[in-house]
Amino acid sequence: MAVVAATALATPLLLGAAPNHGHGPGHSKGPSKEAVKLSRELVKNASARDAYRHLQQFQAIADSADGHRAAGSLGHDASAAYVYRQLQRSGYQVSYQTFRFPYTETLAEKLAVVSPTPRDVTIKAMTYTPSTRVGGLTAGLVNVPVDDTSGCEASDYASANFTGKIALIKRGGCTFADKQAAAAAAGAAGAVIYNNTEGLLSGTLGEVGAGRIPTGGVSQEEGEHLVADLAGSEVTVSFEVRQLQEERTTRNVIAETRGGKAANTVVLGAHLDSVTEGPGINDNGSGSAGLLEVAQELAKSKSKPANKVRFAWWSAEENGLLGSEAYVAGLSEKQRQQIKLYLNFDMIASPNGVQFVYDGDDSDGVGAGPGPEGSAQLERDINKFLDSKGQKHEGTDFTGRSDYGPFIEVGIPSGGTFTGAEGIKTAAQARTYGGQADVAYDPCYHAACDDLSNISMRHFDVNIDVIANAVGTYAHDLRSLTRPVKPVPSTGTPGSGGGLHDGHGHEVTE
Repeated sequence: MAVVAATALATPLLLGAAPNHGHGPGHSKGPSKEAVKLSRELVKNASARDAYRHLQQFQAIADSADGHRAAGSLGHDASAAYVYRQLQRSGYQVSYQTFRFPYTETLAEKLAVVSPTPRDVTIKAMTYTPSTRVGGLTAGLVNVPVDDTSGCEASDYASANFTGKIALIKRGGCTFADKQAAAAAAGAAGAVIYNNTEGLLSGTLGEVGAGRIPTGGVSQEEGEHLVADLAGSEVTVSFEVRQLQEERTTRNVIAETRGGKAANTVVLGAHLDSVTEGPGINDNGSGSAGLLEVAQELAKSKSKPANKVRFAWWSAEENGLLGSEAYVAGLSEKQRQQIKLYLNFDMIASPNGVQFVYDGDDSDGVGAGPGPEGSAQLERDINKFLDSKGQKHEGTDFTGRSDYGPFIEVGIPSGGTFTGAEGIKTAAQARTYGGQADVAYDPCYHAACDDLSNISMRHFDVNIDVIANAVGTYAHDLRSLTRPVKPVPSTGTPGSGGGLHDGHGHEVTE
């Protein structure tokens, strides 16, 4: 612990800028030839085996720092310092971007039926929930009638007495914050919101101060079980949800090539922070390690990129994309215009994964619309590379669940890859990609078991190649971003699930 603490507190100085050695338009070799050469070199040299060493470091850091690498914690500080040192040694111009944010850490999340038939119920505290007293409270459970907007309006609570009770509310129709606020107005002492799809509900009330009463989420199965219990008799539950909430400081790590044309800046990013529940080796040590491996191979190359390549390791993604939001908010109008594309790599080694590519042109017609102009081209370029390697792939929606969100909001073309989180693999996907149908893409998503054993080296290697090809190509040649795209619907299904999110996996509404 002492060694990790010393490492985390050591803040390297910003390296001085070096002359721009990028090739100008008149260079004897065309950009396409240089791009092909560099992309092939990086794809050949970047490997999952080498990137795995970074995962081992992230695991060791988590093991010595309360089991996680969450933003605002010693584990994340040490992870950021490790990435910084690696990049500094590789010769990049490296900096920290520091910002303050609301840190949350769940201290207790318990729900149990006391009567008529005692049993424990798995519950997940919602981010920014108020806390019960230590030990929780024991109260009657009251079901809110189900309709298209269950628990969203005052009239939903008119049929029963909710004063001092725990409101049981089905997901859907409005934000979780709205549901618990309406329950609080009806006198409820707490709220339990159950899912309307498979899986445990991991949600957020959206922001500090939004919480009115202690609130947690349970699975659809558990919720329907409680509803059935209430149909037969009164139900009393023991309910405890407690959460530490305080303002803390954290930082992004930003590294860029010393040369290359700043007016043509290429940005690739991955979030470095984990949740407090575990070490976050797939989520998102995998994207962070893959990005670091390719950055190191680029530094070893003799190629001098014509365009500036910038790599970013975001913090506080799990708290609502706060690191990437802080970065984009800090850009001047000129700096935003200089960024020609953003590629995001989040969870690229899911053990039961699917090869998802963000649907830049909305050809699948699922969820959100298309990304900014150029996003369709990014999707096409990734798909073309995967096709050249004989790798199956399918589209996934821009749900707003990861750090591409702030870039899309300001009109920067965006894309990237993903291998799945808590979504359930279909039988068709199992036939295409292998693995188990009817099981989550990552069964250890946001859990303590997201450790070194939770990595698919096959997916890891494929996606590192995607990163390497993109870096090699766009470091020299951006012309594909203006070439027309013919939309082709994916044959697969979206991998992220529907709904609005505040950081991936932290849902705020249906």
